[in-house]
Amino acid sequence: MPSAHPGANLREAVRNATVQVPGVPNALAARLAEREGFAAVYFSGAALSAGVLALPDVGLFTLTELVQQVRYVCRSTQVPVIVDADTGFGDVDNVRRTIVELDAAGVAAIQLEDQQLPKRCGHLAGKELVETERMCEKLQAAVDARRDADLVLIARTDARGAEGFQQAVERAQRYLAAGADWIFPEALQSPEEFAAFADAIDAPLVANMTEFGKSPLLTLDELAELGYACILYPVTLLRIAMKAMETVLAVIGDEGTQQELLDLMQTRDELYDLLEYEPQEN
Repeated sequence: MPSAHPGANLREAVRNATVQVPGVPNALAARLAEREGFAAVYFSGAALSAGVLALPDVGLFTLTELVQQVRYVCRSTQVPVIVDADTGFGDVDNVRRTIVELDAAGVAAIQLEDQQLPKRCGHLAGKELVETERMCEKLQAAVDARRDADLVLIARTDARGAEGFQQAVERAQRYLAAGADWIFPEALQSPEEFAAFADAIDAPLVANMTEFGKSPLLTLDELAELGYACILYPVTLLRIAMKAMETVLAVIGDEGTQQELLDLMQTRDELYDLLEYEPQEN
C-alpha cells in the first residue's frame, strides 16, 4: 500500500539507489516524466521565474504563486514532487507558513537555501548568506511546522561560492544537527569536490547537474559511485523546449508553414493520451 505521505515514497526511492530527478516546468511535463519512468520530479524556482512568469531567478515570485503551480504539478502525477522554496519567503515565521502551504499542496520534499534576500541563482557571483545560526533557526521552524515526519526537508547551502568549500561542509553539518534530512551543496566546482563533500557529510546528498553553471556535468554512474542520493536536472526540459520553440518560430517565419516540422511534434493523439482524455467520435 502506498504511504499516506509522498515523502515516505521519496525516502524509499533513494534508500538503495541514486535517483535522477528531472525539473518540470509545468504539470504536463511532470506527467510525461512519470510515464518515462522517472521516480520523482523537481519544481525549481528558476522554472517558475523564467518559464511561467518570464522573470529572472532572483526571488521575485510569491509563496502564493509557487503553491498554485506546485498544486498543479502534484495533482498531475503520482510520483513524489520535490519543490524549491528558495529562502522560505522571509524569516522564521515565513518559513513555517511556507512548509504548511507546500505540504498541504502535496509535495514530498521542500528545499530551503541559506542565501539572504534578494537571492540569486546559485551559479552566479555576488551571493550573500544568512548567518549559520539563523539558517538553523529556519530549519528548526520547518521541522516544527511539518505535519508528517516523512516530509523531506532539504537544506541547500550556497557557501561554496560565497565562503569556500570548508565552510559549505561546516554549514551542512550544522544544518543536519538543526533537523535537515538531506543536504544540497550548490555549485561544487569539480569531481573532487563532489567526492570530498560526500566523504564529509553522512546524510543523503543532492547533486545539481544544471547546465552552463559552476559544476561539471557528472554522470549517473559517477554520482552513484560517490554515494549521492538524488541528481537534479532543474531546467534542462525548459531550456530544450525554449530552444525548440525558437527554432520553430524561425521556420514558420521563413517558410510560411510548419509542414516540415510535423515529424518532430507530439501528435494530437499522443497529447490526448498523456492527458488521459478520450474524445467522442462523431
